[in-house]
Amino acid sequence: MADVTYEEAYGDVLGDDAAADDMYAGAYDTTEGRVYTVTGADWDSVLAPPEGEKERVVVNMGPQHPSTHGVLRLILELEGETVTEARCGIGYLHTGIEKNLEYRTWTQAVAYVTRMDYLAPIANEAGYVYAVEKLLGIVDDVPERAQLVRIITLELNRIQSHLVCLATGGFEMGALTAMTNGFRDRELVLDLLEMITGLRMNHAFIRPGGVAQDIPEGGVAKIREVMRKLPNQLDGVPQLLVDNGIWKDRTSGVGYLDLAGCMALGITGPVLRAAGLPYDVRKAQPYFGYEKFDFDVPTADSCDVYGRFLVRLEEMNQSIRIVEQACDMLEPGPVMVADKKIAWPAQLSIGGDGMGNSLEHIRHIMGESMEALIHHFKIVTEGFHVPAGQVYSAIEAPRGELGVHIVSDGGTRPYRVHFRDPSFNNLQATAAMCEGGQVADVIGAVASIDPVMGGVDR
Repeated sequence: MADVTYEEAYGDVLGDDAAADDMYAGAYDTTEGRVYTVTGADWDSVLAPPEGEKERVVVNMGPQHPSTHGVLRLILELEGETVTEARCGIGYLHTGIEKNLEYRTWTQAVAYVTRMDYLAPIANEAGYVYAVEKLLGIVDDVPERAQLVRIITLELNRIQSHLVCLATGGFEMGALTAMTNGFRDRELVLDLLEMITGLRMNHAFIRPGGVAQDIPEGGVAKIREVMRKLPNQLDGVPQLLVDNGIWKDRTSGVGYLDLAGCMALGITGPVLRAAGLPYDVRKAQPYFGYEKFDFDVPTADSCDVYGRFLVRLEEMNQSIRIVEQACDMLEPGPVMVADKKIAWPAQLSIGGDGMGNSLEHIRHIMGESMEALIHHFKIVTEGFHVPAGQVYSAIEAPRGELGVHIVSDGGTRPYRVHFRDPSFNNLQATAAMCEGGQVADVIGAVASIDPVMGGVDR
C-alpha cells in the first residue's frame, strides 16, 4: 500500500488550513457550524520552552499518595531530577454536596456533610452542627453529656485520621511496617466509633441539639480499655521511625515551608504547627467545652516533613488524654436538647437490625398518642425552622481549621452552606514545598500535607 500523508488523507475533512497548521489540533466545518478539537490547556501552556532553554520535561506524577489515585493530578515540570514547577489539578471528585444541602432539611444535611472529608466525618458533622446551633441560639442548651460524647468521637476521629496519614505516608516512602502497624491500630479506634455511632465512617451521628444516641451500656469501659492499650500500640511507629536514619534522611529538610509561607497561604493544622506556631482552634476559640480540658498543642520548628510527622504523633497522644478526661467527666443525663421542636430523631437504639427507633418509642407514637405520631411525622419530613441570618463557625479538624459558613432564610432548609476545608487551603502549599527540590521528595511533601480530596472538591 502506497504511503499517504495525513494531509492527503484528512485534508478534505479538516480543511486545508487545519491540516496545514496542526495534524492533531485543528478545526473543521460541519452542517452545525465550525468544530474545534480540544487540546488540553495544561499541556499547551507548558510545552513551549522559554527562549534559551533547550530541554524540559513535563510529567503527570502518580499514583503514590491515595489522593493521587485518580482524584488529584500532580503536574510537574522537571529539569533532570529537579522540580521547576509543580501544579495541582483538582475537581475530579466533585460531588456537589454543598449544593445538595439546599434541598435537604437541616438535620438531613448531616448525612451529606459527613461524606466530604471521609477521613474526618465526625469533624465535618461537628463544624456544620455547631454553625446550625449558633443560628438557633441553642449552643448553651446542648446537654453536657452530649458535648462530652461529641468530644470523645472527635478525638477518636482525629486519632484514626492521623494513623491513616502516617501509615500511608510511611508506605509511600518505603516503610511498609509503618503502614501495617498504622492500619492495625486504626482498627481499634474504628471499632470504638462503630460501637458508639453504629458505623465505621460517614456516621451522621452529631445532630443539631446533641447526638443521635447515647454511648451504649458498657461502652465507656471499652473506651477506657482501648485508651490504656493504645499508647503502647502507637509506640510501634515512633520506635520504628523517629530515630531511623533512613527515615530522617528522607524527611528532614524535605517539603520545607516556614511560618511566613504558612501565614501567606492560609495554612493551618499540623503543617502550621510544624512551623512553630501553636495555633489550635480548640485552644484559641474553644467549642463544645474544650476549655475544660487539660491538653497541650504540639509544635516543631523544622518546617519540614519530619516535623509534621512528629507533630501528628504527639497529637494522637494528646487526643488520648482528652478522651480519658471526657470519660471521667461523663455523668448520666440526656444527649439531646429538651426542645422537642428541634430534637430529631426521637429515640434511637441499636438492635440486631442496626440502628433505628426504639421499640418503646414506636409503641408510643403508633399505638398510644396521635399527637406524638403527627409531631414525629412533621419533624422528620418537614424539619424545624432556623431563624434567618448567617453565621461562621470553626473547629479544629485533623487537617486544620474547618470553617463553615451557613446562610438561613428562616426556612426548614439551608439557603447556602459553604465549607472552608483545610485540605483545600493546605494543598496550595504543594508548589512552595516542592519547587526547587527533587522529584522523589514530592511524594513526602504531599503526604505530609495529608490532603483528602473529598473535602477539597465537595
